Amino acid sequence: MEQKMNIEQFKGQKRLPKFAIPSHYDLHLKVDLSACTFSGTVKIKLTITENTSFLVLNANELHVHEALFTTSTGKQQYKSSDVVVDDVDEVVVLAFDEPLCVGEGLLEIEFSAKLNEFMCGFYRCTYVDKEVKKNAAVTQFEPAAARRCFPCWDEPALKATFKITLDAPSELVALSNMPIIDEKLNGDVKTVYFEETPVMSTYLVAVVVGLFDHIEDTTADGVKVGVYCPAGRSDEGKFALHLAVKSLDIFTKYFSTPYPLPKLDMVAVSEFGAGAMENFGLIVYRENDLLYSDSKSTARRKQIMTTVVAHEVAHQWFGNLVTMEWWTHLWLNEGFATWVSFMATAILFPEWNIWTNFLKQTSSGLNLDALEQSHPIEVEVNHVHDVEQVFDDISYRKGSGVIRMLQGYLGDEIFQKSLSSYIKKYSWKNAKTEDLWRVLSEESGVDINSLMDCWTKQKGYPVIYVKSKGHNLEFEQSQFLSSGLHGDGEWKVPITLALGSYEKCKNVLLESKFGTVDISEFVASSDESLWIKVNVEQSGFYRVIYEEDLAARLRKAVQNNCLFATDKFGILEDMFALCEACKQPLSSLLVLMDAYRKEKDHMVLSKLIDVCHNVVNISAVAIPDLVDELKVFLINLLQCCAEKLGWESLPGESHLDVMLRGEAFMALATFDHDKTHREAMQRFQVLLDDKNTPLLSADTRRAAYIAVMRNSSTTNRNGFEALLKLYREVDGVQERERILQSLGSSPDPDIVLEVLDFLVSDEVRDQDVIYGLGGLSVEGRETAWGWLKGNWDRILNRYGSGMFCHSFIRDIIKPLSSHEKVEEVEAFFASYKNPAIDKILKQSIEYIRIRARWIDSIRQEQSLPELVKQLVHKE
Repeated sequence: MEQKMNIEQFKGQKRLPKFAIPSHYDLHLKVDLSACTFSGTVKIKLTITENTSFLVLNANELHVHEALFTTSTGKQQYKSSDVVVDDVDEVVVLAFDEPLCVGEGLLEIEFSAKLNEFMCGFYRCTYVDKEVKKNAAVTQFEPAAARRCFPCWDEPALKATFKITLDAPSELVALSNMPIIDEKLNGDVKTVYFEETPVMSTYLVAVVVGLFDHIEDTTADGVKVGVYCPAGRSDEGKFALHLAVKSLDIFTKYFSTPYPLPKLDMVAVSEFGAGAMENFGLIVYRENDLLYSDSKSTARRKQIMTTVVAHEVAHQWFGNLVTMEWWTHLWLNEGFATWVSFMATAILFPEWNIWTNFLKQTSSGLNLDALEQSHPIEVEVNHVHDVEQVFDDISYRKGSGVIRMLQGYLGDEIFQKSLSSYIKKYSWKNAKTEDLWRVLSEESGVDINSLMDCWTKQKGYPVIYVKSKGHNLEFEQSQFLSSGLHGDGEWKVPITLALGSYEKCKNVLLESKFGTVDISEFVASSDESLWIKVNVEQSGFYRVIYEEDLAARLRKAVQNNCLFATDKFGILEDMFALCEACKQPLSSLLVLMDAYRKEKDHMVLSKLIDVCHNVVNISAVAIPDLVDELKVFLINLLQCCAEKLGWESLPGESHLDVMLRGEAFMALATFDHDKTHREAMQRFQVLLDDKNTPLLSADTRRAAYIAVMRNSSTTNRNGFEALLKLYREVDGVQERERILQSLGSSPDPDIVLEVLDFLVSDEVRDQDVIYGLGGLSVEGRETAWGWLKGNWDRILNRYGSGMFCHSFIRDIIKPLSSHEKVEEVEAFFASYKNPAIDKILKQSIEYIRIRARWIDSIRQEQSLPELVKQLVHKE
């Protein structure tokens, strides 16, 4: 009884006790794909640091059969007298009748489990081979699911070496982190032996068993790079292979450290929860993030693939070689991998102007961090259940935005040198944010800790109010909140200025709430039309609001094409955010949008298109009588660009023009532009007869599908039925993704209801439901919310409370827009308390409040009808 009482002391703990530290795992897994089970043994070399009658390690949904501890001399063996698996705290407590003494030893555990269907731990996925559905097995351990595969010390700081052996069907490919050193065949089962890994964290261990075709290449340093594709589709892996080889070379040079393993494999699996996972030496991807075809893939997909592959390869250094000490420092992995993936993409494809595209990443971080329910970059993670909720736009996108700001402040050369020193100093170890700041401070001579703590340890960011007073610019910072409330945050802000020309720039550090800058050296006394752009190229993670005179000068600079694309993007981005927060009227936003009529840059137009969508979405509720006229204005803004590009590819056109064509026609279709609808419907009919027609390229198909669904209703189902039939016939994952993204576009609530039921049917893979949820029409919001309430138990049972469940909350609840809906949502979820969805739910409810407040503000703008009329009829 006393022993049982002692076991209770290990429950509810944030971290595992430190009286035993692992150094090596010898793991043997036996996979039975017919029964969808696996079993195994793990032999763990340990150092016992203090006498103990218990060993506590992680396990979740494993059957632990027995455990045996042997001292390093082999003279003493201790069999566990009790094994307690606690699936709530995800630990297994091994009790021994005699204390285990300080020293080294070997812990041997036998275990078994089911291959689960939740795309985490060691799980089953399916593929089709010659029209027969078959099983495969894949691991996904980040953040804390290695414990679902084998008992282990499943914390990132407890690094060890791993020797993996795998029993698998002889006809299938077996992969792990390291190269194969031997195989033994025993009937229809083969035993595959892999080389021992260097020291690494448990969440980076990986195993894949399935049917694949394989292509490979070698880097300049002799590293073998392999790509494993679904059978018969190896050609679609060539682009990813090229990217990986080039990225390895780029990062080897940038970090002044060679890639540390003998091989790097990348594998496309049929079912995967994330986009990709950076397991050391074996990166696992969704098929649509690794496979590329010139004829089937969009230009946008090519760009996404490039950044995704570069991101995962970058993790081999930032994350795998040097690993965060605990999940509080997750941003060290994700923020840096995001930032450096864009750096590599800029080297590989300079013509893409990818740093302008990077601003879309920063924008997502700014939007989330403007919530009261945001969190700091360094967020205290008290329990493993909280970890998944910090894999968000703060860790990835705010993290990468803050890194870009710091790089701009210190300069490229010092920054690169510092990162190289950091990687060398902490290779094969774990690090905290302070460790990186220390290295940067040593290399730069700047107190980085003092400069950056305000950006990583407090949530939010500032908005800088800019006023002109004589030959001075006056700055005032305050925390920006989309709710319009006042926060009390204060930051050290690297301010960059351009004054009428990018040849006339000035940098200052705003270290308090107020600041003044003398610009007399740049300004003639009579020059009252000089434009002034603060936050040059949007390199800083903050927003800017200008007094009206300065704002008018910037509008003129936009109109006259005087600014970099990044700055035109940023001015529009900031104005929209300020408008949403009711710090600027909608009329000011519309007047600014009108200044972009002659815009030609792809990313600026892409941002304009995003803002157009948001304006329509809010106006449909706030000013429904004006929404049709507003659509005409927005169509006028975009129509010239779309007509110039046309529906079909032009010889020699740029990658960016190809991307823009798809976005422009999608917007026109969404805004119910008659001419676009007629053309799209005609081309769709041709596609139904000829799946390879050049009349609808991969880049324009989604625009056509949206047009089809915008014209679908309960009384006119032909287009809807045709699109469903097409979904069932095509075998390309990217084509299915496009169809799913478009199905919910119908304005008919009854069709939206059918689409929602279809998304959770067996015809749609669990991982793909996110595509359909993200494409629901404005008109279908109320229907979707009613449907969610009626299906919530079903959703929880099928998808669990992880990232897929988050998608249902974000994509259905967040777009609601009334004070009454806030009360409804809170009342409904009051009986579904769940810490795993708590943060995303609170954030989504806050978004509803923000939209409701914005709607109230818009309705008070009495001049809007006249302004919209003027904009519509403007030549």
